[in-house]
Amino acid sequence: MGHQYKAIQWNGNKIVYDLYVLASTGMFITIFMITGLATQPGGHPADPVILFIRALGVTAFALLTVILTIGPLARLSPRFLPMLYNRRHLGVTMFIVASAHFGLALFWYHAGGPLNPLVSLFVSNPQYDSIPGFPFESLGFVAFLIIFVMAATSHDFWLNNLSAPVWKALHMLVYPAYALLVMHIVLGALMTEKSMLYPIMTGGAFLFVSGLHLYAGFGEWRADNGMKSLKAKGWIDVCAPLDIPDMRAVIAPLPKGDRVAVFRYGGKISAVTNACRHQNGPLGEGRVIDGCITCPWHGWQYRPSDGISPPPFTEKIATYNVKIESGRVFVDPKPNPPGTRTNPALIDMEGASL
Repeated sequence: MGHQYKAIQWNGNKIVYDLYVLASTGMFITIFMITGLATQPGGHPADPVILFIRALGVTAFALLTVILTIGPLARLSPRFLPMLYNRRHLGVTMFIVASAHFGLALFWYHAGGPLNPLVSLFVSNPQYDSIPGFPFESLGFVAFLIIFVMAATSHDFWLNNLSAPVWKALHMLVYPAYALLVMHIVLGALMTEKSMLYPIMTGGAFLFVSGLHLYAGFGEWRADNGMKSLKAKGWIDVCAPLDIPDMRAVIAPLPKGDRVAVFRYGGKISAVTNACRHQNGPLGEGRVIDGCITCPWHGWQYRPSDGISPPPFTEKIATYNVKIESGRVFVDPKPNPPGTRTNPALIDMEGASL
């Protein structure tokens, strides 16, 4: 958390997760190389270096595809939350593989001439007005540059100095980067690929990522509009107390597009802002662990009664006043200053107000 800067925080579960990621990545590249060397048409042997460059590129694209599916999957089902918690490690792996692909391709194709390899990348093929001959390498370079900036600013130092909104806006560039990579593949490898496997996999990955985000977004829009926003003296009607899973939350929309996370823990209900101080992570998708609301992204914690992180940490988030009337949970849409202690609403076993 914010008590000290750490690029990556490991624990037992994350170590096991990283071992799985590294083993899967190595296995994917190995299978790709073995299959590519054994299935060359016409009896012509494949160039191992070129095949390895392609293997690295396919692996990086596959990893980025998985990364972009984790967020919407976690919103659709809590079973995917462990992947969300470890997503940064998967991003680091993707960046390392993408760097190897970019560096090796730049050296292999552009280091043998008199020009600087980066200069050669942009001037060796100026056919920007031709689809078959389009310099797809430039698209890959721009995408890699975006990924590099994201990796360079992934440390919490940049998050704290850029502010969470600016940092998040910067890292939303991953979506343009993904689109550029799709175009890089379509205008590059697919132009000479005779098998339909590559086009099907590339198009399927793009459609799956796009469709998953649209479906998850539509689900949130439908939930926001379907939730009763009935007001009683300015308070927002959220739901019945027992509609909130124990140790978890219901996320309710507020005026001006804000959201509040309403948690039930034991026989109590408290409400806090849905945005974590770390990376604006969705606190309402987390759960209460050891008495603290725990963000599903990187594990930052806050006490539900006052929104303050447990010692030695000092982060604070806004809290909201809650009450139960006529078997319904109501939230005051006006936030309290960060760190303000509020009285939780108490429920009995039937969900009635005490």
